[in-house]
Amino acid sequence: MKLLSAGPVVILVVLVIVLSLVSQPFLTPRNISNIVSQTAVIAIVAMGQHLVILTRGIDLSVGANLALATVMGALTYKATGSAPLTILAMLASGTFVGAINGFAFVYGRLPHPFVITLATLSIAKGTALELAGGKAIQGMPEAVKFIGGDAIFGVPASFFVVLGVTMLIVVMAKTMVWGRWIYAVGGKPEAAVRMGIPVNWVLISTYMIAGLCAGIGAMLLAGRTDAGSPLFGNLLELDTIAAVIIGGASFLGGRGHVGHALIGAVMIGVIRNALNLLNVDIFFQLIAIGVVILLAVEADVLRNYLEGRVRVARAARLQ
Repeated sequence: MKLLSAGPVVILVVLVIVLSLVSQPFLTPRNISNIVSQTAVIAIVAMGQHLVILTRGIDLSVGANLALATVMGALTYKATGSAPLTILAMLASGTFVGAINGFAFVYGRLPHPFVITLATLSIAKGTALELAGGKAIQGMPEAVKFIGGDAIFGVPASFFVVLGVTMLIVVMAKTMVWGRWIYAVGGKPEAAVRMGIPVNWVLISTYMIAGLCAGIGAMLLAGRTDAGSPLFGNLLELDTIAAVIIGGASFLGGRGHVGHALIGAVMIGVIRNALNLLNVDIFFQLIAIGVVILLAVEADVLRNYLEGRVRVARAARLQ
């Protein structure tokens, strides 16, 4: 069982070793810094996606949510010139879309969150395009540009944002009863209801946190590009889902750790960076990421099968 859970880490280490051999610039400090900066957005949004997947859900709107949040931030800065209001606008926008997902799924009695998050993907993207006039809006506060694009003692500032969000989610998931409720809801939903767990509010809270993570990701991306754009976040939902599953979580819910999302996000970032260094065409990069997603899903199926066999073998030995 421990060997299965360590699989993603082993794969990441092997991947880094192989890529360092085939591409000399890969392990240079400058390129490592680039990987950290490029991976930060995926990592933060993937942590929110991870919480949703823990409850057997999915959030397809995170990419469009992020794009809308950057546009809201850019418009707020253009209108007020205030850094705190700009940051607040992005975080509030992301959380609001997440709340719509959660409330509509729970109280709309929808069969699966796929339905509402697909709808909000389209609504958020269309709203962002309308508000921005279909083009990027230049300009972000210095504070946002520092967080998204500058470095602290040579380390990208975005790394510390990822670290802070990770620590906060770990504390919430491991020390609060809310964290145990998430695993209970994802592992055995019917049993969670019988135990008196407020399942509806647990689900709503996870989608709101996923939306908040999209807002934080928007802040980092807007800071790095000094702009808000309705075109940001394309296929981000696929990257984050792949990151969570590659890292070792399960679509069946109730199993996983925030570290899984981080490992998967780093793996996605490393693969994208390596393909760029090797001058692989962008169209083939899309194919490669698609193959990675397919392999991740198959790995999840295989992992569930092997874990089931291990449990059966252990039970047989105890009899």
